[in-house]
Amino acid sequence: MSLPHLQQPSFLLASLKADCVNKPFAQRCHDLETVIEDFPAKELHAIFPWLVESIFGSLDGIIVGWNLRSLQGRTHPTEYAIALDFLDPSGPMMKLVYKLQAEEYRYDFPVSYLPGPVKASIHERVLPECSLYHNKVQFPPSGGLGLNLALNPFEYYMFYFAISLITQRNTPITHHVSTSNSAYFILVDAYLKWFLPTEGSVLPPPSSNPGGTIPSPAPRSPSVPFTSYGMHHTSLLKRHIAHQPSVNADPASQEIWRSETMLQIFVEMWLHHYSLDMYQKMQSPHVKLEVLHYRLSISSKHHSSPAQSGYQALHAYQESFKPTEEHVLVVRLLVKHLHAFTNSLKPEPISPSAHSHTASPLEEFKRVVIPRFVQQKLYIFLQHCFGHWPLDASFRAVLEMWLSYLQPWRYAPEKPLQSADPQPQPRSVAEKWAPFVQENLLMYTKLFVGFLNRALRTDLVSPKNALMVFRVAKVLAQPNLSEMIQKGEQLFLEPDLVIPHRQHRIFMTPTLGGTFFSSWPPAITDASFKVKSHIYSLEGQDFQYKQMFGTEIRNLVLRLAQLICQAQQTAKSISDHSAETLASKSFLSWFRFGPSEMNGSYTGNDLDEIGQENIKKTDEYLEKALEYLCQIFRLSEAQLTQMMMNCGTAQDENGKKQLPDSIESEDGLILTPLGRYQIINGLRRFEIVYQGDTELQPIRSYENATLVRLLFQLSSAINQRFAEQMENLCSREDFIGSFCRYHLISPFLAERTRHSPMLKHRSRHIQRPKISLRFLASYRTLLSLFMIFFIASQFCIGPLACTFLILLAYLLYAVVMTFFTERWKPHRH
Repeated sequence: MSLPHLQQPSFLLASLKADCVNKPFAQRCHDLETVIEDFPAKELHAIFPWLVESIFGSLDGIIVGWNLRSLQGRTHPTEYAIALDFLDPSGPMMKLVYKLQAEEYRYDFPVSYLPGPVKASIHERVLPECSLYHNKVQFPPSGGLGLNLALNPFEYYMFYFAISLITQRNTPITHHVSTSNSAYFILVDAYLKWFLPTEGSVLPPPSSNPGGTIPSPAPRSPSVPFTSYGMHHTSLLKRHIAHQPSVNADPASQEIWRSETMLQIFVEMWLHHYSLDMYQKMQSPHVKLEVLHYRLSISSKHHSSPAQSGYQALHAYQESFKPTEEHVLVVRLLVKHLHAFTNSLKPEPISPSAHSHTASPLEEFKRVVIPRFVQQKLYIFLQHCFGHWPLDASFRAVLEMWLSYLQPWRYAPEKPLQSADPQPQPRSVAEKWAPFVQENLLMYTKLFVGFLNRALRTDLVSPKNALMVFRVAKVLAQPNLSEMIQKGEQLFLEPDLVIPHRQHRIFMTPTLGGTFFSSWPPAITDASFKVKSHIYSLEGQDFQYKQMFGTEIRNLVLRLAQLICQAQQTAKSISDHSAETLASKSFLSWFRFGPSEMNGSYTGNDLDEIGQENIKKTDEYLEKALEYLCQIFRLSEAQLTQMMMNCGTAQDENGKKQLPDSIESEDGLILTPLGRYQIINGLRRFEIVYQGDTELQPIRSYENATLVRLLFQLSSAINQRFAEQMENLCSREDFIGSFCRYHLISPFLAERTRHSPMLKHRSRHIQRPKISLRFLASYRTLLSLFMIFFIASQFCIGPLACTFLILLAYLLYAVVMTFFTERWKPHRH
């Protein structure tokens, strides 16, 4: 006997919640598929919000859901395949969405979880420009809390799917996850290919009634004043349904509605993030006046207002918003697909009958998708990343996303011709891409300046940092690209003829003036006007443009070239030093019987752990980057020569890097003004080594702490008891004196002192003869002795005899080393 009709939905929901606890994942998905097929929309309506939240997690991040960002086929193949099938564009979940879509259901989405700028504008009673929010803001009844958006099922599902990339970022991950192989990444790719196809058209919804009727959302309450960001523009869909009684009358319009809605949601959730200053700048003058009037009217009645809370919320949001590498990789996937989607647009026919041909909604959507939906928000998002991302190798993800946007020709359907040359020349950028370059000029120029400022603050000796400089230089050095950028700058600098006053932050761009398909004014065909519109729309009319090929930016490029030369010399010196160190190692020094253990100072570099191969890669990257920069900015050989002299890469007579300019005095080296400039700008530096008492260095991880302390006490007792005798022996000029100096005074320390600003009286104090037994506390030394004694025991050599042989061998080694050291590298006392 079935339950009463009004109780069935709650019973169904309770049953499904119980299944989440008691049944395995595969069985739950199978049951959900059965429920979606068998139950009517009226009963499925009650479970839809819970089901969406159980899949994508809660908006506050407490409920993880299916954790699609960590779900991978390599670790959980069964759950991975089931989840992808269930959430596929043609899968059961989308069937549920379309089933509910036909019944005009609405679901509340809290405004408090929208991106900061959108949330702040709604609190300011300023309607965001995106049509996605129009007629959807629902104000709470008296006594209610918070604002909501009334969304249809498709919008609600896509909102949750897109925002889970942001809200679930703090979810703990127990294993290494490859972003490109996660279920979430695969689903993003699947939705993009389904709703933004590069071939054919969008497939209709899998239903007998494709898509159902999709009416406009319920109108908002007229009792609360709202101001638009700017002039209200209509959706692409409006042109095709303005005079139609039903959406179903035009299936093409239905496909455009889903495509446009999905893209708007992705862009809003992933890219609509910028600072409070940018938010204020992007408001039009009349909006600012109305907002100010609204604030004054509220403040006259209350001490605080939603507008103030909106500003405070945006400021706090911007401080905390830090896009992750996964976030950036997903955005790059979106950018790459949009380029492929746009490039799949069929060329317009040239025949006279072309005027009678009406382009399909999808074709018109392809034509305007990037400038209308993506360009502005992506530019601001990239600016935020360039300014706030840590100065480390993870910036590579942001860099590649930027470079992907700069090269739409990489995603064009035509393939490059195969060349038999093993090193083919880079293809020239075709002239047909000039409008894209000019209408995205700031993407090339201002963001390049932002990259320059980052590169000047990074260590270019690191192979990963060198690779990033190489990548940017290689992309911008493509034949004909720099000429296109220069042409765009020339168009911007042309004198204005008649420029209307900007009514909004969009300066006569396609987002204003009604639909994208209305006729353009004649002036818009002017290339100069398009470039100006692009720049003013992104930065405002008071923006002071800096030419990429102007003097100021050229000087920054010269500074980067200097750093590249400096980094090349540093990498070369490190490589040479490593080679010398390897060549100088002997068998006995491996067992740590040589004087280097007494030294105790660490003189390595991070590159020592990277290896010689990566050092060579660094040099190759920097060499090619310098070559590309010379091509882009037409730097001459004379400029490079002068540059290398300025950055102090000249070698001294010993082949070592010169020290900062200084004057030697009784108190040590004193920097000159030139020397201080060289250190501040990283042109030269002193070798930083430990120059205190080697016995007092911190205990290393490869040393036994107890033995270090005991041997220090023993050494101190010996040095204190026989200090006078050791000084007398070291002061002798014969072979005995040389032998004692070799063991009791570190020649390496004396050599370093001459390349250090250390005070002379400290230098004399440190070079007093002494015995150091700390090398015996090294685990490596102890292991080496144990191995020698063990091998000797196999040849029937006892411990005493073995000890005698070790001492005899070392004595012979020390005599030889003393002879060569005294002859080639005389000590200074």
